[in-house]
Amino acid sequence: MYPPARMTRIAVIGAGAFGGWIALQLRRRGAEVVLVDAYGPGNSRSSSGGETRVIRAVYGPDRVYVELVKRAYELWDELQATTGEQLYVETGTLWFNREDASYVEASAPILRELGFPIDQLSIADAKQRYPQVDFTGVRSVWLEHRAGALSARKACVAVRDAFEKAGGTYRMEHVDPQAPGIDADAYVYACGPWLGRLFPEVLGEWIRPTRQEVYFFGTPPGSQRYLPSQMPVWLDFGERIFYGIPDTDGRGFKIADDTRGEPIDPTSAERTPDAAGIARARTLLAERFPELAHAPLLEARVCQYENSPDGHLLLDRHPGADNIWFAGGGSGHGFKLAPAVGELVARAVLDGAELPRMFRLDVTRITKPATQFERAHKGD
Repeated sequence: MYPPARMTRIAVIGAGAFGGWIALQLRRRGAEVVLVDAYGPGNSRSSSGGETRVIRAVYGPDRVYVELVKRAYELWDELQATTGEQLYVETGTLWFNREDASYVEASAPILRELGFPIDQLSIADAKQRYPQVDFTGVRSVWLEHRAGALSARKACVAVRDAFEKAGGTYRMEHVDPQAPGIDADAYVYACGPWLGRLFPEVLGEWIRPTRQEVYFFGTPPGSQRYLPSQMPVWLDFGERIFYGIPDTDGRGFKIADDTRGEPIDPTSAERTPDAAGIARARTLLAERFPELAHAPLLEARVCQYENSPDGHLLLDRHPGADNIWFAGGGSGHGFKLAPAVGELVARAVLDGAELPRMFRLDVTRITKPATQFERAHKGD
């Protein structure tokens, strides 16, 4: 156990998904909280920007994550109800397994135990249900019923607004860890892809941002086959992992390659889509959604993952400063978990609660080889 923190004035640096929810949960527990961000909640440089993120509960054998998703759902639902804004669209998630389906199979009993229905579909049944999909090369199909899309930027703003309504203070400013300029008992740095740069000696090997692209393709005029009512979120699980989200808000059919890209500087990088990436997306569309083979590209976004060495979150105290905490390592799958992460970190900071060891600073996380967990985690 951590020793009791006894800290009541907290500064949270970073108003993305993790930072916003941490600030809100700290404030709900009575702390005096200042939330700051250099560019604003859900800004286009952040890992929490953009339109949508996937929320699903399949996490292989990792029960801890399924439990976090369950709690996150409760808190997302609560926020949506209190704000009156639609932040979640239920679609379900289709898992297309080209070869090994063990990742989904290992998760199925845990999901069912925790109240997440999941079924394996025969290829024939899948074809009948989803005629817009070509299942060539797919060996097994699973349907995760309770899953869908979260609004990203919109949700970050909603959390910030809820935090201010609860009596928290939000400011837009740049914070230097060496001279933060904020008088507080404790500091929580939830700076996404900037964490490694802000604390190079401690986190230089822990947070490595990579360039990722997402594309929105136009669907046929008058067609409803790519709307949430008829097309789930989907994940094509092969040598490369693609994922996509149906047209939830009129922006188009979203598709992205989960393969880790080149290193990126989140502050200064030019965010111009890459022709090779667009070509790969079109190849996948032609194979899996042939009706969209020649669909127009409506929008494209260059963002980043803030990768940890093993794909697990990074939630821990600074090893050399008892009043500094880190929250990051979303690794392309953390957004959905943010409400539950907020609770975990708030309890650790205010009550001395212990954080899961799998999220802690541990040298074995850097030295051990990549696992199926790292390969199987999907972009949100």
